[in-house]
Amino acid sequence: MSIASVRQTLRHPAFRLAITDMAGTSLGLAAWAMVTGVAMVKSGMSVSMAIFMSLVVYAGSAQLAVIPLLATGAPLWVVWLTASCVNLRFVIFSSLWRSYFAHLPRRWRVTIGYFSGDVIFVAFMKRFPAPQPAPDQLPYFWGAAATNWLAWQVPSIAGILLANAVPLSWGLGFAGVLALLGVLLSLLFDRATWLATGVAATAAIAAFALPLKLNILVAIAAAVTVGLLIEAVDRRRHKPEVLLVPANSRITADGLEQVEAGDAVALREEQHP
Repeated sequence: MSIASVRQTLRHPAFRLAITDMAGTSLGLAAWAMVTGVAMVKSGMSVSMAIFMSLVVYAGSAQLAVIPLLATGAPLWVVWLTASCVNLRFVIFSSLWRSYFAHLPRRWRVTIGYFSGDVIFVAFMKRFPAPQPAPDQLPYFWGAAATNWLAWQVPSIAGILLANAVPLSWGLGFAGVLALLGVLLSLLFDRATWLATGVAATAAIAAFALPLKLNILVAIAAAVTVGLLIEAVDRRRHKPEVLLVPANSRITADGLEQVEAGDAVALREEQHP
């Protein structure tokens, strides 16, 4: 991206709109980031390695999940599997981002993948519910991404550098939990997600006694299984409507969208002599 393109993006109204949308969650995200930075150093990780992990991994939930495993000397395959399962949601995010950014060059799509986050995804989908490219989408994404990245990296690195000076009595861990709850509640929008979340919470508590934080994997597996079952049941119950198309005309654009989405079946009327 050229300097002129960067300036144009920074001046775009959608860029500033994204900053405004992200401001509400930045405080909770900053607390969560500082907790993660402190936890990395408290677990025995060196300052340089902790900063490297914060900048390169840039995934708070995955970092918090694997830090106890690294501290206890868990096998590497358990660490990788835990991080991969925690970040499985980004596969879903990426499939939805594709409807908006598939036309961009690969290097830009990879960059978007690095900066993508839960809060960014929620804010973006609220602003652009229609899965089709629009001029304001990329500036909005970069505004949200820049705000989210700074709100994470600055407190995270501060927590790493000041780990020994930040007392646990500040209650930053609780603030981080509140930030996660805010993100979680914003993602609960239908019966399937509510049910999957309830099953995941129940499974995590029931399997809490498992070693190496394996209850997290159990919760993820249970939530994914329930979500897939609910989707399969809904598909069986859903009966598409019959869309009659006149013999001498084409199907309308709205009708074509219904057919492609599986909500309708096109049936052309016969023309008799």
